[in-house]
Amino acid sequence: MLHIKLVKSPIGNNARNRRIVVALGLRKLHQTVVHNDTPSIRGMVHRVKHMLEVKEGPAPELAAVAPTVAKAKTVKETKPKAEVAPKPKTAKKQATKEAE
Repeated sequence: MLHIKLVKSPIGNNARNRRIVVALGLRKLHQTVVHNDTPSIRGMVHRVKHMLEVKEGPAPELAAVAPTVAKAKTVKETKPKAEVAPKPKTAKKQATKEAE
């Protein structure tokens, strides 16, 4: 596993390098992402190595990566809403409809 950290801003670099940084999943300075060690990731890292800090390390434990399970909320019983009577039309609206 590769731990990749963005340490230099992609501003001022060419568009290709900026797109590579975004493709690696890096959005902010000092943000760290973890990727599998594959040739395609290695090639992307090599292109923008001047902006990154890369460490090889073991995969993070699944317990730390797994999202916490939220407690189930109880469903509240709701009372049916009373039917609302339509709003009375104003005299102007009635007069224009009758004129048509």
